[in-house]
Amino acid sequence: MQWWCVFPASEYGDTLGPLKLAEPEKSFFSKRNIVQIGSLVINNSYFLSFLKFCPTPSLNCYACPWANFACPIGSLQHFMVIERIPYFLIGFFVLVGALFGRMVCGWFCPAGWFQDLLYKLRTPKIRFTSKILNKLGFVNLVLVAMLIPYLTKEHWFSKICFMGLLEGGIPLALSDPEVRMLIGTFFYVKIAITVFFLSLAVFIKRPFCRFFCPLGAVYSLFNRVSLVRLEVSEGCIQCNRCQEVCPMDIKIYEDPNSLQCIRCLACASCAFVEVKVGGRSRGVTGKSS
Repeated sequence: MQWWCVFPASEYGDTLGPLKLAEPEKSFFSKRNIVQIGSLVINNSYFLSFLKFCPTPSLNCYACPWANFACPIGSLQHFMVIERIPYFLIGFFVLVGALFGRMVCGWFCPAGWFQDLLYKLRTPKIRFTSKILNKLGFVNLVLVAMLIPYLTKEHWFSKICFMGLLEGGIPLALSDPEVRMLIGTFFYVKIAITVFFLSLAVFIKRPFCRFFCPLGAVYSLFNRVSLVRLEVSEGCIQCNRCQEVCPMDIKIYEDPNSLQCIRCLACASCAFVEVKVGGRSRGVTGKSS
């Protein structure tokens, strides 16, 4: 198992193989960035706030003053607290997961987009991989998002989620004097948690998504059966360029439909990686030959 190694930022060299994959997105206006920015605006534009009882597919804080939708993990905790089975929410997870799997994480989640931006900063990078830590999202899902709220009647994942501070806690504290008067010790604990994750994201690819996110754990269960899937042909020479461009730091040829894959499609510019939609191949522009 490879635990860590340090490599220079944005320097992958020419020794990784003869194929030329797309470089990690450097333009702020790349296709995926535009979609991610659009998702952030749609989730937090306030114009659709009458739909705030409906969950959004991505991790987005309900407490944000401009939020249009409910956080799906916040909604899950709510049902745990009131001791009801969330039939609608289960159906919502199944529908989104069956269609896209973790593609939501790669294209529509503001939390993932923000971590991608931080990782673009020119610093030495740390490659950190652990099959054990990859399972922590499921632990958080069962314990922090379900069991602990059920037992304590408190939304504990929302209390410690760094997006809750960025989208909800800080804007509310800045805009409302009464909220500022209520700030206590736990607010600073939450700041420390946020600084921890944001600092990690500068050096490690998407640490929150890879090791802690319960919503990603839910969608990952559908990666092998979702409408959108990946396939690697037998001609793959395992040059590991896919890992270099992957925001989740995985080798797609080891498992094209890995639970960690967020379907960002960066690796799909390789001639040996195909995107399958309903079992049919879908071309990706810029494929190498």
